[in-house]
Amino acid sequence: MYSLGEVILMALAMVLIVEGLGPMLFANKWQKFLFQISQQPVNQLRSMGGILVTIGVVSLLYLL
Repeated sequence: MYSLGEVILMALAMVLIVEGLGPMLFANKWQKFLFQISQQPVNQLRSMGGILVTIGVVSLLYLL
C-alpha cells in the first residue's frame, strides 16, 4: 500500500503529464489559447479558477 505522501506525489506527477500534453502536441493552438485566456477580465478568471477548484475538491471527496 502507498503512503499518503506517495499518493500525493503520484497525483502531482499525473497532473504534470496531462498539463504538459497540450503544449507538447499542439504548441501553436496552445499559444493562441493562452493569448485568449490572457485577454479575459480578472474577475472571470478568478471565477473560473474557483469553479475548477470546487469541482476538484468535490471529486476528491467523492473518491475518498
